[in-house]
Amino acid sequence: MWGIIRQKVGSRCFSASILGQSLERIEQPLTVLARNFSSGGKDMNVRDALNSALDEEMSADPKVLLMGEEVGEYQGAYKISKGLLEKYGPERVLDTPITEAGFAGIGVGAAYYGLRPVVEFMTFNFSMQAIDHIINSAAKSNYMSAGQINVPIVFRGPNGAAAGVGAQHSQCYAAWFASCPGLKVLSPYSSEDARGLLKAAIRDPDPVVFLENELLYGESFPVSAEALDSSFCLPIGKAKIEREGKHVTITAFSKMVGYALQAAEILAKEGISAEVINLRSIRPLDRDTINASVRKTNRLVTLEEGFPQHGVGAEICTSVIEESFEYLDAPVERIAGADVPMPYAANLERMAVPQVDDIVRAAKRACYRAVPVAAVA
Repeated sequence: MWGIIRQKVGSRCFSASILGQSLERIEQPLTVLARNFSSGGKDMNVRDALNSALDEEMSADPKVLLMGEEVGEYQGAYKISKGLLEKYGPERVLDTPITEAGFAGIGVGAAYYGLRPVVEFMTFNFSMQAIDHIINSAAKSNYMSAGQINVPIVFRGPNGAAAGVGAQHSQCYAAWFASCPGLKVLSPYSSEDARGLLKAAIRDPDPVVFLENELLYGESFPVSAEALDSSFCLPIGKAKIEREGKHVTITAFSKMVGYALQAAEILAKEGISAEVINLRSIRPLDRDTINASVRKTNRLVTLEEGFPQHGVGAEICTSVIEESFEYLDAPVERIAGADVPMPYAANLERMAVPQVDDIVRAAKRACYRAVPVAAVA
């Protein structure tokens, strides 16, 4: 393995001595530069929220390091790691070759040793090259060692559909990773989500899969003064009710939360009060919040951009059927991406991903407000 990572790939080179230096410096105290924020809140885009969370956690804990393709000299493919190489040096911000299996395995080994690696995939589609290390090396080690080995590692990067990048760069892996015991799976929507959940992931003693969305990086959201504090952290396994309602519950995560909120605005104009739940955590899933909402609204619409079969929505539906079936006044509606690899053509791509109109129609069906087919004809 060390022989492989010494080789140059293109213009990038990963030096074995760099990781060795990191291991030697675990016990050496670093000068922590405090980040001072204003007392009031402000708007922040998701890119800056992730960058600030990484910065603060690296300042607070010398064991935290970042590794991946182009995270250093290029400052990240999406500029999430901007300024971190200059601030923390190549010992803690490591450019790797284009070999996900290689650097994911090195990251897991570093976590075994006691470091807290943050491994960036340029897209989670490429995490398939590293799936053995994520599942067999990281997720299962704590159980197989009877709790003697913790693997405090974060695998992060963009997940799901972007725009015009084809089937091999557009898949949502939330359901894949959420099906594996030993992993925690988080998927932020807003800037506050991104800051609080990434901090929680880095501090967690277990492996965390952190699913971002490329199209959200440039989106700005209001961030409270509390969320700007360096001690801010969101609990893993707890959903957030983004909008309260009384007629129908809509569950969503990542970019789809924004679509759900848009649909709720449209529904409100037609007298339907929709409650929107931002899942935040896919595994563990906040079943209590979901079921409590359904017991109030008596209707459920699940929303995700991944494939429909064995999806996150299917798990939510099962939970509601098992725990709150007697509260349902209508069949559950499940909205997901089309059951096909993502098309490249823009018109077909739009048809393959849920749209706001799809959510509105599903909510109306759940509330028995849909126009009968015979009336349309």
